[in-house]
Amino acid sequence: MLCHSYLLGQPTLLPTSTAGQIITHKYYTLSYSENDKQPYWVAYLLTGSMLNGSVKRTNYFRPDPQVTTGSAELSDYKRSGYNRGHLCPARDMTFDSEAMSETFYLSNMSPQVPSFNRGVWQQLEGMVRKWAINEDSIFVVTGGIMTSPIGTIGTNEVTAPSEFYKIVLDLTGERKMIAFILPNQKGKKSFMDYAVSVDSVESVTGIDFFYNLPDSVEYILEGTIDKSLWGF
Repeated sequence: MLCHSYLLGQPTLLPTSTAGQIITHKYYTLSYSENDKQPYWVAYLLTGSMLNGSVKRTNYFRPDPQVTTGSAELSDYKRSGYNRGHLCPARDMTFDSEAMSETFYLSNMSPQVPSFNRGVWQQLEGMVRKWAINEDSIFVVTGGIMTSPIGTIGTNEVTAPSEFYKIVLDLTGERKMIAFILPNQKGKKSFMDYAVSVDSVESVTGIDFFYNLPDSVEYILEGTIDKSLWGF
């Protein structure tokens, strides 16, 4: 089994961040966008053993003290019509009280339509946890696509993304990768119907994922989609 503290420190696994502040918490790393008051991406390791915990949700939503420019605030979400959507899910961090607490920083939140947050997005998060158990160790990168936002919320003008992406890299056994782009609205299809190549996510976000992988490996993994490798 791979060690999360080791992997989170490996530059080969983190995406590029040319315009955002890099913030490293103990169990996840993010690239923070001051203009959007949320991350361009959140990256973290998830292993099967991490999902055996029993720590309960804290619901201690609060600004991130590491955001030097000031983060979103609870008042921005109040009566906005949007959920405070976790990017690194609380349910992925039940193994440790500090890990759970970290997920409630507002730097880990993005405005999500309630029926999306509690529907197809939640279903995809559940499948990611199953993959972590089946594959032993996976690396996850996720965030909102803010090039054509729905709008903004609150006095801090937090961007409400039109879509969200999630990328999963299998770190053990046969190397494989899968990505998703889901509209920020009630899902009308299975999350697997939103599967895309990582190249597609790079095209709409401008982010270079896993750029330090060998070119031959990166080209194959990021340019193809094979759902059968993931049990579909």
